[in-house]
Amino acid sequence: MGKTLYLECNAGISGDMAVAALLDLGADKDVLLKTLQSMPVQGYQVEIRRTILAGLDVCDFNVTLEEDYENHDHNMEYLHHHDHDMECLHDYNDKDHYKEQEMEGHHYAHTHPSHHSHRGLAQIQEIIKNSNMTERAKEIALQIFMILAQAEAKAHGKDISQVHFHEVGAVDSIVDIAGFAICLDNLDITEVIIPSLCEGKGTIQCQHGILSIPVPAVVNIVQMQGIKLQLKDVYGELVTPTGAAIAAAIKTSEELPEQFLVEKIGMGAGKRSYKLPSILRAMLIKSEKKEQQEEIYKLETEIDDCTGEILGYVMEQLFQYGARDVYYTPAFMKKNRPAYQLTVICKKESIERLEQILFKETTTIGIRRIKMKRTILERQIETLHLKIGDIKVKKCTLLDGTIRVYPEYETIAELARKTGLAIQDIIQEIYKTLDTMEIEKNIIMEKNK
Repeated sequence: MGKTLYLECNAGISGDMAVAALLDLGADKDVLLKTLQSMPVQGYQVEIRRTILAGLDVCDFNVTLEEDYENHDHNMEYLHHHDHDMECLHDYNDKDHYKEQEMEGHHYAHTHPSHHSHRGLAQIQEIIKNSNMTERAKEIALQIFMILAQAEAKAHGKDISQVHFHEVGAVDSIVDIAGFAICLDNLDITEVIIPSLCEGKGTIQCQHGILSIPVPAVVNIVQMQGIKLQLKDVYGELVTPTGAAIAAAIKTSEELPEQFLVEKIGMGAGKRSYKLPSILRAMLIKSEKKEQQEEIYKLETEIDDCTGEILGYVMEQLFQYGARDVYYTPAFMKKNRPAYQLTVICKKESIERLEQILFKETTTIGIRRIKMKRTILERQIETLHLKIGDIKVKKCTLLDGTIRVYPEYETIAELARKTGLAIQDIIQEIYKTLDTMEIEKNIIMEKNK
């Protein structure tokens, strides 16, 4: 059953916090550890434990690195103070437990040893693809890495293929991102609500010098992906680039239902000590309303001088960056020129990025923007077990309580490729299985868009 996740990022978000929160929600620890072991990555150990932060019992996901792979994203052992009138106090008990006295002007250093291993996007993609992760988990992880790579490429003014970025290429960040994707898939979470990301202020010292918080990669991610940022009165980095990329990759909405039930709560511990507890709270929620209304936007433009190949590529790009639907309608423009009306359905937070794609990749010089309200039915993604394999189905509940089942085309096509069976034969098998389960027989096949 597909679930809805609400991530409350009041104290920021990082990779290890996100993994810990999902583990606390009930993600299978054994599945996580076994799948991580299948990745061709060395030099680390994983520890999952309970810890107390601000008097609260929370889950801690800790990646311990061997010396040759050490990275300092998860701790603050390198803390500098640049106010000569005040003394910076340190009380470090070990790598995972420390205290700090917060003062204006602190610089938080992420110093990477000279022998630290950096990887490019292509290398990381091979690591993910060669693991035993499910296809959905791989897609989630690859999307997170892609968002990070794009942000780093923009920050350094390089092509994405030339970026060997520090945080993404670090072993602990690879484990965090892969671990999060594994847990999200294991919990069967399909909808994620993130109203905003809360970030601190001040400066941070990294390999490139002293930078303002939010750091360039985080700023690029929230700008490119349309995520709301809220600055807190806290000196320090609350949102890491990995955390921002995770939020950008999985967010499906920024608005909570007016009323909802909290089914389960998970809390993940961070490794940094600020005046507010470094805790990411995650909730599995369920809306009490079967009929939901939301705002949606339609972008429209007519194009009469683009090739079919270009328009096909544009559609791929639009879907990749948040479009809910994209379609072309044949039209005749002035001087009887045959053309296409390009229509994009999207959420408000995706408008800027999608319009950038339209202007960059097509010849249009103007885009109409139409705000609309739409009514959506309560829906759940479930797995239907057939004799020939498993497929995903979308169950929608009508206002009168009638349930309709929409098999997901992509999973049918994937099963056809694996088994060699015709799609029509698989569809007939679906009907037979639903008949034996006495499920609503009014099945509407979802078209391949």
